[in-house]
Amino acid sequence: MITIDHVVKQYQGHTAVNDLCLQLREGEIYGLLGPNGAGKTTTIKMIMGLLKPTSGTIRIGGYDIRENPIPAKKMISYVPDRAYLYEKLTAWEFLRFIAGLYELDEQTLKDRSQELLKLFELEKWQDELIGNFSHGMKQRLCMVSAFLRKPKILILDEPTVGLDPKGARLLREIMQSSRDHGMTILMSTHILEIAEKMCDRMGIILKGRLIAEGTSEEIRQQASMSGKGLEEVFLHLTGGEEMMDLIKIL
Repeated sequence: MITIDHVVKQYQGHTAVNDLCLQLREGEIYGLLGPNGAGKTTTIKMIMGLLKPTSGTIRIGGYDIRENPIPAKKMISYVPDRAYLYEKLTAWEFLRFIAGLYELDEQTLKDRSQELLKLFELEKWQDELIGNFSHGMKQRLCMVSAFLRKPKILILDEPTVGLDPKGARLLREIMQSSRDHGMTILMSTHILEIAEKMCDRMGIILKGRLIAEGTSEEIRQQASMSGKGLEEVFLHLTGGEEMMDLIKIL
């Protein structure tokens, strides 16, 4: 569903993404892992068409995101790590706005929004201004808008930020159910425990390069660390062990 082919992204001489190749299959949850500054968010923004690659191609369901952006973007819902919403709208007005952008009919809007608002426990807040919402409530509303039109591809950048444990668990269950019904999900996260529990495959990137990919066990084998915890493997692959040694000295 998503093909990233030798993609490079440079900013004034700095290479944020360096010859990245990824292939995301239909009906899988793929975890994009890496330390801060590794290129995860830059990669996601290029997939969404918010940034243009310096070179290389990105295809969404067969469509080149630069040459055919409209049909490509129609397949995707995107939830950023921090939701920037129209705070002078109510939750219901915001969902109506989103439905209008994607040309959902009135009955679909009504049925899906009520179902999802109830699921994410926002039903009684639907007529409240978004500006009065907590960060967690805004994040849940963003999730509602993402699932509103049943996208073929869902892209989540740090999806559990701001969610309480109940909300995070609900999101995990919805993602797994959506995956089982054929949705392709790309998730960027720093929480390795969540990635290992939820993702069918993972890719670890460092300085814009893919350094390991596969199931959690396959990544352990690639690092020659079978039987070790994923966090230990991640630190080994990304150089985090050096930081831990410095902490021990202090």
